[in-house]
Amino acid sequence: MTVEVSGRSVLLTGAGSGIGRAAAVEFARRGARLTLTGRREEPLRETAGLVEEAGGEAQVVAGNVVEPGDRERVVRSAVERFGGLDVLVNNAGSVRAGRLEGMEEDEIRAQLEVNLTAPILLTREALPALRENGGDVSEAAVVNVSSGFGLAAMPFYSVYGATKAGIAHFGESLRRELYGEGVHVMNIYPGATETPMMDTNEAGPELGFQYESPEAVAQALVEGLEAGELNVVRGAEDRSQMAESGREDPRQADEQIASMKDDLLAAVQGHRSL
Repeated sequence: MTVEVSGRSVLLTGAGSGIGRAAAVEFARRGARLTLTGRREEPLRETAGLVEEAGGEAQVVAGNVVEPGDRERVVRSAVERFGGLDVLVNNAGSVRAGRLEGMEEDEIRAQLEVNLTAPILLTREALPALRENGGDVSEAAVVNVSSGFGLAAMPFYSVYGATKAGIAHFGESLRRELYGEGVHVMNIYPGATETPMMDTNEAGPELGFQYESPEAVAQALVEGLEAGELNVVRGAEDRSQMAESGREDPRQADEQIASMKDDLLAAVQGHRSL
């Protein structure tokens, strides 16, 4: 089954910048009608303007998907404005890199809540509407934005990596739970992407951070969705090699990563977007 985008109602979290903003524009170019949500209204309004320039239609519903009332409100708004909900994109995320013992408890909990708990609960809230709109011709869909760190674990991203692996496994399990019921689930695993979330990360190609544009990730997301893909992996060759190495010979992988550990910590210890 493929997932039609044109004319369909899409709810997109974290739509104020980065991959979320680029995805909104890409969906708009393909005729989707968008409900944009995030914590701050002004960036969402800017995204809505870009959507309209691209020929799309958007409404802005500012809110924090960590809050139960906001989750219910944003789903209701999508259904009321566009007559239903066809696609949910769980894109909002937060990161705090560094040594685990150097993190505050609230920094750990924020990553767990934003990256894992909130998208699971938002999906639960949205499922009745998605089920109603999933049909024989084109399925409804849930898209989970994971991370390359959800495939290959790296030091100093223990909590972030756990949340991104968790949302990926959630997606895989939910896909099988909903198989044949009109709702498709796709995971996407971006690598390092040129977004505001990465502004405080000083790691470059020498440490394995090969950056791409949010527009490239957004295009891959929407094209993968339309093609009915199960998983979309960016930086696939390097990422797959790292993941395979971690599974097949984890001790060797540990030793390879250890050789750059000090430089990596210096580059990412200030990486924070909460």
